[in-house]
Parts: sequence; C-alpha cells; structure tokens
Amino acid sequence: MENALREHPAVADCGVIGVPDTRWGEVGRAVVVLRPGALVSEAELLGFLDGKIARFKIPKSVRFAGSLPRTGTGKILKKRLRETHGDG
Repeated sequence: MENALREHPAVADCGVIGVPDTRWGEVGRAVVVLRPGALVSEAELLGFLDGKIARFKIPKSVRFAGSLPRTGTGKILKKRLRETHGDG
C-alpha cells in the first residue's frame, strides 16, 4: 500500500498504521509527507489509489506530517506513528 501511495508525484514519504474503527474494529490511516511545495488533498490521494490496490486495502483517512519517525536503519517506527497520528 505504501509503495502505491509513494507513486503519487506529491508524496515524498508515507507510512500506514491501523486505527480503531467502530464498524470494522481497525482501518488503515496513511501518514504522508509531501514533497516541498506540493499540494494535494486527502480525497485526491485516496482516489489515486483506486484501481492501483484492492479497495478494501485503501486507507480510510490520511494525515499529513513534516517527517516520519525512523530507526537508525531507516525503518518507520510504527508505534510512534500510532502515538502521534492514531487518535481516532
């Protein structure tokens, strides 16, 4: 899912986390870092994924961030991402 989202020309980096959902229990949320000067809406990013990945895999929401927390080896720290962007 992240790889498909990174194909969007406005996306510099992204990560996907699970967030609580009353209907499904948990749904995906994309946390996106935009390229400098890029402007894009949540709806445009989610629409971009339609047809690239299965619809049930498309995140239900998008949050924008200045950077993503990473380990020294470059892996996204999903726990920290959930702490900062997983608030429902």
